[in-house]
Amino acid sequence: MANLVEVTSQQQLEELFGKAGKCLTVLHFQAAWAPQCVQMNEVMAELAKEHTHVTFVKLEAEAVPEVSEKYGVSSVPTFLFFKAGEKIDSLDGAHALELTKKVQRLAVSGGQTGADENSGTDLNQRLKKLINTAPCMLFMKGTSQEPRCGFSRQIVALLKQHNIQFSTFDILSDEEVRQGLKTYSNWPTYPQLYVNGELVGGLDIVKELAESGELENTCPTAVTLEHRLKIVINKSPVVLFMKGNKETARCGFSRQILEILNSTGVDYDTFDILQDEEVRQGLKIYSNWPTYPQLYVKGELIGGLDIVKELKESGDLVSTLKGEC
Repeated sequence: MANLVEVTSQQQLEELFGKAGKCLTVLHFQAAWAPQCVQMNEVMAELAKEHTHVTFVKLEAEAVPEVSEKYGVSSVPTFLFFKAGEKIDSLDGAHALELTKKVQRLAVSGGQTGADENSGTDLNQRLKKLINTAPCMLFMKGTSQEPRCGFSRQIVALLKQHNIQFSTFDILSDEEVRQGLKTYSNWPTYPQLYVNGELVGGLDIVKELAESGELENTCPTAVTLEHRLKIVINKSPVVLFMKGNKETARCGFSRQILEILNSTGVDYDTFDILQDEEVRQGLKIYSNWPTYPQLYVKGELIGGLDIVKELKESGDLVSTLKGEC
């Protein structure tokens, strides 16, 4: 993938900055010994497919210490975001959702050329894209974790209280969006809440919707854990919940069950419980099965390693995986 590269020197990195110009560059400070870095590299690979004009760079933090020291990087994974060789944002830790949001936001902030940036038509297209980034978008001062004004703090609290699933855009980070959206929406103040690309209103409107009981009907609510587990369990005919993934098992039991499943020739998907504590704990209760790995076929629990071993020994494993038993 041309826009997903690895650099091994400061000179290489500076050359990449030069080629990228004003387009976004995402620099991942990683370490080969850290499993969370491996996971985030998989996230970067998917983002690189979606954002072809963004350059994604992997760099071994300990192998190129002069770069790590230059940007004050002391832990992995750390992500730094650059435009025109200048750092514009950062993210510490293995937070896939937050990385995705930052890339989505920063990739569309600023055009390819000065003409693009000054074009009202292009600004409207950009605003439309931002508004439709998620089914429910809140334009506010700050973030949902750190609101930067009282009105933004109140609207975030209301949305969370009513279990609304929403994404945010910090207008303080982009003056062009901050001013342009007022004209685009004909709404002079912030925060502004959009649902399915349409303006709902500001704090007063959201308060009225909450008081009338209409807020949940207007905005998409967060998926319950039980519903989420059902979705994950049924994402493919055969799903293995394990420590690690198909390529890298993180425990002996998971490694053994992978070897058995691979020997059958039956296709299956995996879910890494180490990356999602909510699923890891919730599935134990949902399935009434306290340990991992757990194997599901067509949404039904088959069992763990011992059960799979028994099915293999009895000759019933392949037919079970195909849902014939």
